[in-house]
This record gives sequence, C-alpha cells and structure tokens, in this order.
Amino acid sequence: MSTRNCQGMDSVIKPLDTIPEDKKVRVQRTQSSFDPFEKPTNQVKRVHSENNACINFKTSSAGKESPKVRRHSSPSSPTSPKFGKADSYEKLEKLGEGSYATVYKGKSKVNGKLVALKVIRLQEEEGTPFTAIREASLLKGLKHANIVLLHDIIHTKETLTLVFEYVHTDLCQYMDKHPGGLHPENVKLFLFQLLRGLSYIHQRYILHRDLKPQNLLISDTGELKLADFGLARAKSVPSHTYSNEVVTLWYRPPDVLLGSTEYSTCLDMWGVGCIFVEMIQGVAAFPGMKDIQDQLERIFLVLGTPNEDTWPGVHSLPHFKPERFTQYGPKNLRQAWNKFSKILSCLPNQLCHSDLDYRNRLLMFSLDQHPSSDHITSNQ
Repeated sequence: MSTRNCQGMDSVIKPLDTIPEDKKVRVQRTQSSFDPFEKPTNQVKRVHSENNACINFKTSSAGKESPKVRRHSSPSSPTSPKFGKADSYEKLEKLGEGSYATVYKGKSKVNGKLVALKVIRLQEEEGTPFTAIREASLLKGLKHANIVLLHDIIHTKETLTLVFEYVHTDLCQYMDKHPGGLHPENVKLFLFQLLRGLSYIHQRYILHRDLKPQNLLISDTGELKLADFGLARAKSVPSHTYSNEVVTLWYRPPDVLLGSTEYSTCLDMWGVGCIFVEMIQGVAAFPGMKDIQDQLERIFLVLGTPNEDTWPGVHSLPHFKPERFTQYGPKNLRQAWNKFSKILSCLPNQLCHSDLDYRNRLLMFSLDQHPSSDHITSNQ
C-alpha cells in the first residue's frame, strides 16, 4: 500500500445541484438488536459522492423498518441455476490476486446480480487453507449492514469459492482517489459505520485482527462494510495466548509488536485509531518502511518512548529492550497530525472535550485503556 501525498482537503467539490438524481440513494441499514446505534428517524444522513463532497439525505419515514439482509431465494425450477453450483456464476473480470486466492467480479445466473467471487486454490497435499475455513464459518453467521454478506459457498475438487455481495471499491482506493484527506462529514460517516460493524462482531466474541483500509469496502451509496475475516478469531474474547503475527504492520498496536499475545477487542480499536488518522490526514499514521523496529520508532516518535511510569508492565514484554530505542517525549496529536483541528467541528461533542478524549485514547500504549466500539457508538 503506497503512502498518499497530502494535496489539500477536497480541492474540488461539486455543488449539490450537479449531482445526478440517480446517485441520491439512501444508505440502507439492517434491523439489528443494537438500540443505541439507531439514529432518530428524522435525522439527516450524509453520504459521500464520487468527488468526496458531502450530500445530505433524509432517512426513511418513521415507523418503517429497514429491510433485513437476506440470502436470495433459489428458484423452484429444477433446471434453473442453483446456489452451491459453480456454473451458477459467470466470471466477468479479475479484481485481484493473493497468495492463495484470486478475486473476480462476477454475475449470478440465479438472479442476475453482481457478486465478488473469491476463488481459493486447493492443494491436494495441504487441503483447504485454514483461513478460508475460518472466514466462511464466521461470515455464515454474521448478518449486518456493515459486514460484507456471504451469499454462497462452492466446493469442488480444485477450488473453494466464496461468493460475496459485490462492493465497487474499498477505503484504500477511495482515499487514493481523494488525496489530502477526506471531507470531515465523510470521515464521520465512515468512522461511525466502522465502529458499528466492530461493535456487532465484538458483542459476538469475534476479533477481526486485520483492520486496514483495503479490508473496508465502500459501496456507491457510502455504506462501509468490514471484509476479509481470514485472520478473525471467535469464542474466546477476552482471551489470552493468541499469535502476535496478526494485523498488517502499519495498523498493529505496539504491545503486539513487542511480542504480547494477550489481547482482546482493543487490538481492533488501535487499528480504528490508525484508520481515523489516515482518513483525516490522507497518509498513514505510522507508515513503517523497514521492519518492526522501524514501526515502533514511528509510534514512539508521536506517543513518546514508553517506560514503567507511562506504560506499567512494558519491561515484561518479550521484545522490549529500552537501549534499542531512541528516547522521545510524547506529542500532542494535533501537533503530530495538523489536520486534527479541522475535523473536530464535525465530530460528536463526546470526542472533543480534552486531550484525554477518545481520539487520544484510541492511540494509547496500554490497550486496556482503549474505549470500546460499543462505548463510542452508544454515545453518538
């Protein structure tokens, strides 16, 4: 992932009256059991446009429930294409390729809708990759507007294909398209949806463990969806003795970088803080270029080099050797990232009270001091 150059926030924003009517679509949310997350029905929603402008839309009228996310019903005719069959989907174009899977844009022959086909190559001697089994098993039980929807699973001798709803871009591509930082209202929109999706999985004892802009899909109506659950873990939150080889380096918290294997939902919350900064600034918060040592130096340059006074217990972490690190004092976050002041006007009052607010707490050394996603969303 390349670092984005800062070129000024929203240098060109089209007036509202130039936006085509067919782009003015409401963000649909699934009905969920999280009452604190539901906004008043008369509240105005803000949805991004293709030029990162902020567009206002009113929510649906009071008393009407949002449609629930459902899998599509299979046609009754025995000769019609059916779910679970490889020939029920047509590959249109390749979207990307990883170490064990290739992702295609596809079309369902069952209902004609666009889908994303994640085709996982199976090795006869190795079998199905465990990450694919983990992702499929978790996503089958997750139904939420801010979680990518798994439509179908196709297993053949050569491949395992996961069929997802098609979402046209991700947050990384969106920020590349709009360099210099996103519109403040769009930051607020994306941040809320990210926290709302995390709250949903955290309350189900699931850690994502790989939050980064590439794994946050953005629909053409501004809806954000958590994706790529290959590193996710379930059933043991809070837990101990996890692997420390999780989360892409730029979004990995310092205690995990220092070898800790004891963490819980706060692992994901550090990633939220890094992504929050990146949306505001237009560049990654801590873009380490070499190794774990370099990544830690970049974190300490902003937060200060830790000691037992600022981070009790840091000397007990396996890889913490004080003599290896330059001694830095902590910076105010507004000094470290100059666009923080511009974003405050659009954030909830709860996020703007003092230097000991949620913004700072999202990037604290001790993960047990991080606010939870549920705590933040319930106060908005």
